[in-house]
Amino acid sequence: MRLRYLALAAVAALAAAALALWSLTWRYAGFRAEVFVDIPKGTSTRRVGRLLADAGVVRYNWQLLLARALRPRAGIQAGEYLFRRPASVWEALERLARGDVFYYQVTVPEGSNLFDIAAALERQQILPAAQFLEAARDPVLLRNLDPRAPTLEGYLFPDTYRLSRHTTARRFCQQMTERFREVWRELRPGEADVHATVTVASLVEKEARLEEERPLVASVYVNRLRLGMPLQCDPTTIYAALLEDRYRGAIYRSDLDNQQRYNTYQHAGLPPGPIANPGRAALEAALRPAETDYLYLVARPDDSGGHHFSKDLEAHQRAVRKYRRGHQQTKQARATRAAPEQAPARARR
Repeated sequence: MRLRYLALAAVAALAAAALALWSLTWRYAGFRAEVFVDIPKGTSTRRVGRLLADAGVVRYNWQLLLARALRPRAGIQAGEYLFRRPASVWEALERLARGDVFYYQVTVPEGSNLFDIAAALERQQILPAAQFLEAARDPVLLRNLDPRAPTLEGYLFPDTYRLSRHTTARRFCQQMTERFREVWRELRPGEADVHATVTVASLVEKEARLEEERPLVASVYVNRLRLGMPLQCDPTTIYAALLEDRYRGAIYRSDLDNQQRYNTYQHAGLPPGPIANPGRAALEAALRPAETDYLYLVARPDDSGGHHFSKDLEAHQRAVRKYRRGHQQTKQARATRAAPEQAPARARR
């Protein structure tokens, strides 16, 4: 009789073990909406199992302990994990082992300014715009690099970044300025004035659409600075209006006449600081501008994004007239192309 009981107990134990093992393959979700599980560094497997069970990712906390016992090399990495759909215990452990943590991916394009970045963060519901602007307007992170920087503008290096839900605005600014420092060192600037270089690079980034023209655009600004001529850079006029929260999508006479310090139509020399965040190519152009006699530039009328460069005012004025004629012809051509499409609609009336 005793042997029978022992046999039955052994069978029951084997059945329970088989069921326990089988349970590791069941897909389970004890949550209705997506759930986040934050695993701090150094958390024990038992505690991780409890966190997963409390969040409804696994049914029982012991399931993770069993899975770890069977796969002892599957280490659990700290971080915040997002679960959206049912998963087996094995699948959950695999995610924890490979560190499949949740993050937001934020791309900062070249030429973005503080306001562009703030708007993007708010649009993606990552950070409130006002919170980011407050952090970005504090230049303390640059004190040992550029003591004259009025804000972090110019040093929030354009790149793709990963942010967790716990990343603060200040921490994000720190990530971007650290990336700038890396690139700056790679460019080997020597004794270059970082403040002046980054400011010129920001003008180049906003003005030059073609990469091959960046050194030429930089040469125009460098030459004008050397002669004491106003830079008369349109993007600085726009930035001055942005700072006063009155930019209307185009440059008006009132913008050109604005006495705001960033407006280089009214003030000679560089503006107080960068007007955007330049990329590597613009920084390199500011460090090593082309050797030219150019003092003027104007966009070409062919929508190529290129510029016509001139050495004197007379040649520049001819280029401006050519641009205006070409611009007017382009507008007329577009209107002509649009007219036949509108004709049937008018006829039906």
